[in-house]
Amino acid sequence: MAEFKEAERQHGSMLARMEKKTLVWLAHRTPAAVNSDHLTTLGLVSMMGAGLSYWLAGYEPLIGLPLVVVFLMLNWLGDSLDGTLARVRNKLRPRYGFYVDHVVDMLGTLFLLGGLAASGFMSERIAWGLLVAYFMLSINSYLATYTMGRFQISFGGFGPTELRILLAIGNLALLWKPQVMLFGWTLPLFDVGGAVGIVGMACLLLASIAKNTAQLYREEPLT
Repeated sequence: MAEFKEAERQHGSMLARMEKKTLVWLAHRTPAAVNSDHLTTLGLVSMMGAGLSYWLAGYEPLIGLPLVVVFLMLNWLGDSLDGTLARVRNKLRPRYGFYVDHVVDMLGTLFLLGGLAASGFMSERIAWGLLVAYFMLSINSYLATYTMGRFQISFGGFGPTELRILLAIGNLALLWKPQVMLFGWTLPLFDVGGAVGIVGMACLLLASIAKNTAQLYREEPLT
């Protein structure tokens, strides 16, 4: 079997430095009985819980929406700490970790946006549009990882942690004002936020494709 070379991780989000220090601190204090697989499982189960909580929020928003915030916090713990724990304990499995982490991310995003679509707080078209935009951005990132040897974790100063925080703030805002006025139209708050998210991810995707294609062409010009 050919030697596997792990891609360079590029993480330049606003909270990346603080988050890294926090995760290392937590990893050193994690009980020995807890391993990275346990944390990965926690990340997936908590996203399933967030999706179910959104569905519940369609009937009981005062219960469901705060539950989503709790599950987002648990997802951050599981999804972010698993790799740090493996590095701190020198129990790295780069191929397994990369593959499983991103399968979990794929399934977790599906559960989360599926729950949002079922909640009534976001229209189905916006939810599935977000899902498609997220998957396209992810596919581009994975292709760049394979062809260029670098894995882009954050875009435009935003990474998974910042997105969880924005979503948690949005949940609390839903309890206060689920509808907003925009250009004379009354629209669901999360439809507006989702539409902005779709446009933002589309712009990031196009910029990344242009940048990566130009770099690859410079490295492999047509002769």
